Parts: sequence; C-alpha cells; structure tokens
Amino acid sequence: MQAPLKDKNDIKIFILYLLKNLNYPLDFNTISDIVVQDEFVNYFDFAECFAELLDAGNIEQLPPPADTQGSADPENKPKELYRITRNGITIAEQLQSNLLNVIREKSLKSAMRMLSFKSRGSDVRCTSSEREDGRYDLRCEVIENGCKLLELGLIIDTKYQLDKMLYNFNERPEIVYRGIISLLTGDINYLIS
Repeated sequence: MQAPLKDKNDIKIFILYLLKNLNYPLDFNTISDIVVQDEFVNYFDFAECFAELLDAGNIEQLPPPADTQGSADPENKPKELYRITRNGITIAEQLQSNLLNVIREKSLKSAMRMLSFKSRGSDVRCTSSEREDGRYDLRCEVIENGCKLLELGLIIDTKYQLDKMLYNFNERPEIVYRGIISLLTGDINYLIS
C-alpha cells in the first residue's frame, strides 16, 4: 500500500498537527511510530520532514534534565525529547485544513491509543509452540498492572501464518487489541458480512 501523503508540506503539517494535539514531549522513535502507524506516511518521508521541521525551528529538542547532564553511562542516558514550538503550533493551526479530516481524526485517535498503551507500561507477550499434529499454538497477552487485558489463544495451520501473526502482534499490539475490541463490539461488522 502506498502512503497517501506524498507531498512534503502535507507530511510536515501532519507531523505538526499530531504534535500539537498530543501536547507533550516525545522521543524520536515514539513520534515516528505515531506518524507512520496508520500508513499515511512512510518512514523515510517522515525522517526527512522531521529533520527539516527541526532545522526550521518548528520542532525543538529539549535539553536533558539537569541531574543527567554529562552522564558517562550510556545505559542511564535519557532519551532525547522533542516538542512543537510556538511557530510550529501556528503553522499547524493555520494549515491543518489542508489535510483530510479522516486522516487527521484516525491518526490522532491511533496516536492517543498508542501512547496510552505505552505510557501505562503494558506488558505485551506473544509465544508459540509446535503441536504434535504439525500445527502451531499461538498465545498472545497484554498485561497491565498484573491484570490481563487480553488473552488470546489460537491454533495456526502453517508456519508462514504463525510468523506473520507473531510479527504483527509484537509490532502493533495496540492495533490488534483495538481490532479485537472493534469486532466484538460490532463497530466493524462489515468484515463479518
């Protein structure tokens, strides 16, 4: 699938829109995950546009906390955090109408869910084992504060299917969780008919 946003200005507005509405500092990898997760933007376009926004002063890197400056231990080095600047907010407010509403709304909802999943410290586990009949058992869990939010067990026919499911769950557990909830609540009944 080709990312629908290809114009660099649209991608920059999209990044600024998300940062403005999330309204707190994030590290580069989290921003990247948020921007590319719904596949409206590909990673390489994101990285290029993010660097240009940083150079233009629309996004700024925050200084590390005073108690960690000069730390020689790379294990304890804090992540570099970024936030939108006042100028970036102005651009996002003035130009956000150029983006399709459906793209803005879907991406913001996805970003908020993703951050919520990460910030709550959810433990995501996905394991598999081969069965005697040549098929595979797959067990996926999302655990939060000792409580299982999701426990899913499946029997999978092929190693190819198993590998795809393991990859997708580990890479996007919040999307799998959201999809299961949507199916069970009937929000996406069109898949059933």
